Amino acid sequence: MFVKVCGLATRSDIDVAVAAGADAVGLVVSGTSVRGLAREQAAALARHARAHTPERVLSVLVVNDTPAAEAAELARALDVDALQLHGPAYGEAEFAAAARIFPRLWRATSLKERPDTRVGTYGEEVLLLDSPRAGSGARWDLSLLDAARPEGPWLLAGGLAPDNVAEAVERARPWGVDVSSGVESAPGVKDHALIRAFVTAAKATEEDEEGRAGDAG
Repeated sequence: MFVKVCGLATRSDIDVAVAAGADAVGLVVSGTSVRGLAREQAAALARHARAHTPERVLSVLVVNDTPAAEAAELARALDVDALQLHGPAYGEAEFAAAARIFPRLWRATSLKERPDTRVGTYGEEVLLLDSPRAGSGARWDLSLLDAARPEGPWLLAGGLAPDNVAEAVERARPWGVDVSSGVESAPGVKDHALIRAFVTAAKATEEDEEGRAGDAG
C-alpha cells in the first residue's frame, strides 16, 4: 500500500513521515490553502526530503491555483519528484503544457467533476480521487466508485484518518492512500503521533490482504 502524507510544513513533519514508512510527502504551494507554503519554504523542505538516505521518499509539489506551466517550472526548480495538479482548473491542455516542462505529473480530482478515471488520461503517472472539498477532511460516498473505479496507480483521499483508513481501503481497493487533515491537531498543524498511526494502519491493510489471499489458497 502506497502512502502519501500531504501538507507537511516542517522538517520534523518529513522526518516523522519517512521514519513511519510513508512513500511520499506532499508540499503544498497555494494562496488559498491553510497548508500553503511560501516557495522558499517548499524549496527548503524539498531539499530536506532529498537528504533522506538510504530511505527513499518521493517529494510531490501540490498546486491548485497556479498556472500549469508556472507550476511545472517551479517543480523543476525545486527538484521535486512529481507535480500534482489538483482540481478542475487543470484539463488536458494544462497537463500538456506542464508536461513539456516537467514530465512527472499526478492528476488529482473528485468524482463530482465526472472525470475520466482511467489513469494516464492526461499523461499522468498517478491519479488521486479526493473529496469535492479538497483539504476539508470531509469523507465522501465511496459507493460512487462502483461505477467509476480506476485501474492502475491511483490514490484514495478525502476524510481518511488512522481509525478509518483500513475500512476505506477494503471498500475502495485503491493502489494507495493520501492523508492531510486526518493527521492534524489543528488546520495545517501535523500531529506526529497521528502520522505514525496512519501509516501503520494503512500499511497493515497490505498484510491483511495477503493473509486473506493465503486463507483463500
